[in-house]
Amino acid sequence: MEPRPRDKHRPGLSPVAGSGTGRALVIGPYIREAAGGDRRLRSPEARLEEALGLARAIDLEVVEAGIAPITTIRPATYLGKGKVEEIAGWVKSLGAGLVVVDCALSPVQQRNLETAWSAKVLDRTGLILEIFGRRARTREGALQVEHAHLTYQKSRLVRSWTHLERQRGGFGFLGGPGETQLEADRRLIEERLARIEAELDKVKRRRKLHRESRARVPFPIVALVGYTNAGKSTLFNRMTKSDVLEADMLFATLDPTWRAVTLPNGLKVILSDTVGFISELPTMLVAAFRATLEEVIEADIILHVRDVAHEDSEAQARDVEEVLRELGIASGDQRLIAVWNKIDLLDAAGLDRLANMAARAEEGSRPLLVSALTGEGLDRLADAIERRLALRRLMLDLELDPADGASVSWLYRNAEVLTQTLQADGRLAFTVRVDPATAGVLQRKFAIRGKDSPAG
Repeated sequence: MEPRPRDKHRPGLSPVAGSGTGRALVIGPYIREAAGGDRRLRSPEARLEEALGLARAIDLEVVEAGIAPITTIRPATYLGKGKVEEIAGWVKSLGAGLVVVDCALSPVQQRNLETAWSAKVLDRTGLILEIFGRRARTREGALQVEHAHLTYQKSRLVRSWTHLERQRGGFGFLGGPGETQLEADRRLIEERLARIEAELDKVKRRRKLHRESRARVPFPIVALVGYTNAGKSTLFNRMTKSDVLEADMLFATLDPTWRAVTLPNGLKVILSDTVGFISELPTMLVAAFRATLEEVIEADIILHVRDVAHEDSEAQARDVEEVLRELGIASGDQRLIAVWNKIDLLDAAGLDRLANMAARAEEGSRPLLVSALTGEGLDRLADAIERRLALRRLMLDLELDPADGASVSWLYRNAEVLTQTLQADGRLAFTVRVDPATAGVLQRKFAIRGKDSPAG
């Protein structure tokens, strides 16, 4: 196994005092790339660094980390026999009680490795689930994480402990063999999953009602998406002047947050900060967080925030695009705006290179270079949001009787009122901006003066 090179300037492998999680070893079992392979793929070193970031996110005391190159995946242990024995020596010499393996292990592979290493084994899926379990703050988030965790554990119920021995049914010595503890555990998990799914269905219906309620308010929804630690929460705080948790940590925030923002030209929008994505995001988590991610599906504008200072920025962007595709949002969706964040970490040459790349992109998909930390480029981002929203909204002129307070109130609730003037004849003249669906309702409900036209 190839130990991870030490970097004196990074405390990544420094033990965390008082973490209480035991000594951990992080292993990266990555398949060797063929000569001349795709250079856009993550390097093993970068993948291991991300695994260490995940381990640090739950305060694991990482005593060592290393890459274990493999040529083929072994059905029984994922790693080859030699690598398994070598790592067993590492575990024993370092006194590690936990081994984090940066891949998705089958239940059989996990059990065999735990036997071979005499230590607890946590694969990438289990590690991400642990992080989500710690980060969830709302009742909904806790339910989603518990559902994913139980789905994961259900396939890992094995007869490996004494409490799984067969129980007897009936009374005294006359009863026959009863339900095994294994079957009882599986039944309890299935019952709990059914209860959680019922509660999540209620959450889904409640979210739908909330979205319908917001749809009646003339405020477009702008959703932030991106790879975890891309700076979404920092951008959210900068634009909304809020104090949502932001940290140099993977999955620092899980639960979605909404704030109203007034853009420079006066347009009010609702900004939504969502959970960060990651490569090989467990499918059970995507399914569990579907109710939360539907906020992205229903958004008027989707800001794809990307950390352009990261060495794997392109690979991270592809991972986010893959999750968006799973949600039915194609890369050419007109709602998408690419936001290249953290330009404050680039030198002059790197910034010029990115600016040239952005300038060569097509007009409709041209990325915006910003720094959420310093605020650079956020004025251009606000203008881009307003222009993109204007493409989907219409300008309408109409007149109302000032005495018709119900109609005036309805108009303010359901449209963005740009101007209101009192005419010589005593009637109120309005110029409003609405989405096409609301425009149809307005045309049927009120007498529209003049022709509707695209907003701009």
